[in-house]
Amino acid sequence: MQPNFQPRITDVTSPANPVLKSLKSLSEKKGRREAGQFLAEGLRVCTEALAAGHVPTTLVFTPEAERHHLTQALIAATAAARGTALRTTPDLMQRLTGKDNAQGVAAAYPIPDTSLARIDRSTANLWLVAENLKDPGNFGTMLRTCDATGAGGVILLDQSCDPFSVEAVRASMGALFSRQVARASGAAFFQWLRAGDGQLVGAALDGRTIDYRAHQYKAPCFLFMGNEQSGLPADYAAQCDALVKLPMLGTADSLNVAVCAGVLLYHALGQLGDVSVI
Repeated sequence: MQPNFQPRITDVTSPANPVLKSLKSLSEKKGRREAGQFLAEGLRVCTEALAAGHVPTTLVFTPEAERHHLTQALIAATAAARGTALRTTPDLMQRLTGKDNAQGVAAAYPIPDTSLARIDRSTANLWLVAENLKDPGNFGTMLRTCDATGAGGVILLDQSCDPFSVEAVRASMGALFSRQVARASGAAFFQWLRAGDGQLVGAALDGRTIDYRAHQYKAPCFLFMGNEQSGLPADYAAQCDALVKLPMLGTADSLNVAVCAGVLLYHALGQLGDVSVI
């Protein structure tokens, strides 16, 4: 960047602004599909994205947020990449994000390739696989836990939620930019998995299920979570190298899928990594 470089900033004060309307459309699946982009909000999340090498195609910020040095870095990076930098009002930022207490920064990013071919299983000892995961908040939490445990990311199967929805991105707290995400059918995943190394460990309840603490996890390990209501389909469970369960000592008969994934990730990490076993 040249010395004394001054990025071009456009002031937006009308909700009818076409760029702002285009960004607003990213809150819908159709809008994301047509634009090939998704929306992230928050200075921290966008700063983490930049640190991971993701530069906004469009950056929106309020005058108050603009004064922060991290926002200045985002503006400079966006301009250097020939993106669009928009200064807008808090009211319009609230309309854009759909939040009453909207943060002062939001940005659009290209939707990455989510094919299984992009996943390099050798880059991490642990991975999460989720079948028919419906709740984007659970997905974001699971991806965030992958980041915390050093797991590679989440592979979504079949009719799972959109990982680039506003709710999913928000719940991931920036992990969407540091972890890998793939989407595939169950059949395509099993074919891909068996073409290389990998232990598939399903969380399920059937005749061959053992306590999760009794299993020997081996890298690369793929922890397989089923739908929260119906669990793993029988034919999917049959594909697993092992099935494990968490003991239920109270009156509840199941755990939230993201909580279950977190327990399994940390326990497996205790065997495969350098932390104490839960």
